[in-house]
Amino acid sequence: MRKTSKWLLALMLVLLLALAACGGGSDNESSDDKKENSGDTDSSENAKANEDGVFNIEDFSMTATNDGEALEDGTLTYGVVSDTVLEGTFNFNFYSAAPDYEVIAWFDEPLFDSDANYAYTQDGAATWDVDESGTVYTLKIKDGVNWHDGKPVTAEDWAFAHYVIGHPDYVGIRYGSDFENIVGMEEYHAGETDTISGIEVIDEKTLQITYKEGGPSQITGGIWPYALPKHIFGEMEVANMMESDAVRKQPIGFGPYKVESVVPGESVVLTRNEDYWRGTPALDKVTVKVVSTSTVVQELETGGVDMVDNFPVDQFIDNADMSNVEFLGAVDAAYTYIGFKLGKWDAEAGKVVPDENAKMADVNLRRAMWYAVDNNAVGDKFYNGLRWNATSLIIPFFPEYHNADIETPTYDPEEAKKILDEAGYLDVDGDGIRENKDGEELVINFASMAGGDTAEPLANYYIQSWEAVGLKVELVDGRLLEFNSFYDRLEADDPAYDIYQGAWGTGTDVNPSGIFGGNSPANYPRWTNEENDELLAQGSSMKAMDTEYRKEVYDKWQQLMVDEIPLFPTLYRSVIVPVNNRVVNYTMDPASDLRRYQIGVTEAESVVAE
Repeated sequence: MRKTSKWLLALMLVLLLALAACGGGSDNESSDDKKENSGDTDSSENAKANEDGVFNIEDFSMTATNDGEALEDGTLTYGVVSDTVLEGTFNFNFYSAAPDYEVIAWFDEPLFDSDANYAYTQDGAATWDVDESGTVYTLKIKDGVNWHDGKPVTAEDWAFAHYVIGHPDYVGIRYGSDFENIVGMEEYHAGETDTISGIEVIDEKTLQITYKEGGPSQITGGIWPYALPKHIFGEMEVANMMESDAVRKQPIGFGPYKVESVVPGESVVLTRNEDYWRGTPALDKVTVKVVSTSTVVQELETGGVDMVDNFPVDQFIDNADMSNVEFLGAVDAAYTYIGFKLGKWDAEAGKVVPDENAKMADVNLRRAMWYAVDNNAVGDKFYNGLRWNATSLIIPFFPEYHNADIETPTYDPEEAKKILDEAGYLDVDGDGIRENKDGEELVINFASMAGGDTAEPLANYYIQSWEAVGLKVELVDGRLLEFNSFYDRLEADDPAYDIYQGAWGTGTDVNPSGIFGGNSPANYPRWTNEENDELLAQGSSMKAMDTEYRKEVYDKWQQLMVDEIPLFPTLYRSVIVPVNNRVVNYTMDPASDLRRYQIGVTEAESVVAE
């Protein structure tokens, strides 16, 4: 990039933010004042922005206010907002892309229900019991829980899912620390034995699993809650399962709807499962289809879809008064971040191997890049307050463990310059761009995804923010990358990546091992150290059943992440879901008794916008 005066650059950044925004102004609230957990309101009106055009997630209802009676044979069209096609991996044990999940959730489900704190209850398709040691779990599937082909869901099916995921030839992303915690799993995964000693099928409906360590994470996601029909997959080679028709074309589950047809990449049509164990589903038919970010508004206004999984928040302010939908909202279990490539994944050893010679290995360089970006401005200007400055890597979705008081780098370009100067990243040739500590050219290659109205201006904003402190950052391949290609290359440790902009869905377990564990393939920065592994182990131990102890552990871990910075969070997120005015019994509230099978419609045709 050419040298630019700081005043001209500052003006460019302001203009860039303004162009990306749908409204002007600035919100002076700190991120600590943002909503930590959303709640319902009594009003059926959509939330309103403040005078600066900034919204607050606490002003949104989480439950549709339509209280009409559902039609007996209603149909609903559900939109999955994505600028790429469905990957078509329609099975909980194999999928990796969020759009596929949105399809699966209509026809399959976990064997456990969860409460408002995301802990497994006894109300789902299975119950659980644990012995005094906290390591031996007895899991029992209820009667009447059947696969869509009429076969009962059995303990053998549940055990089979573990055998598939733990198999040396398994090609999905599910295998990690939760599975390695099962007694005998590591030996099985290494091919040293054909059985997993810690898994025992007691009878047709009862499974017993013995874990090496117990702890709170076991009942918030540590126990794998998804079965796999052995009568369908049992004769397949594990390496071939993901590409099989049973995953791609004719998937089955035991959820409220059955897959009728699949248009690869585009849509799935589902029909009512009359044998659903909870009762008769409200809808006769559900169509799930991909809707691009460029057409989602038109689809909603015309009734082409009745609702979508996640409305683009950057388009919300222009459409907040859409007359035929109610916008619901909640704090998301996700965050966006800037990640640094600091090593590689050793698939044979099943572990992260940090590289002390990686381009981004100097934590001072990483810290300076954090100080250089203004995420408060990004949240307000790009997302009108519906995303906001992130600090800790334990997110506000977990208010009991999120440390809002931890001191993290906040926008201060002068501090960034000072850190770089002291670390030896100097502008040797006077062109306004810093060289590395050896006086050689430093070009940082930045991978960022295409998609949505803000993708390009946001990537440009970050690049220009880093240029403002003297760092030359360029897009990988000179452009934004398509979603699937981006993650394929990220997972493969493409050497073209030095840094990347990603997003992480935490799920409902506060345990961050999934992205930071040294034995997790989803640890994309490819970083760990002894203290990290120790703290993660402590946070999921039996001792962590004591909430105060667990909080102390995660406070230390949050501080470690600020000290080491394998990645830094940029924005906490909200989920905005528009639902057509004819939709009834839909909620985002984890404390609600409403379930997916109860979602219905009160009119035969979708309401269209006035």
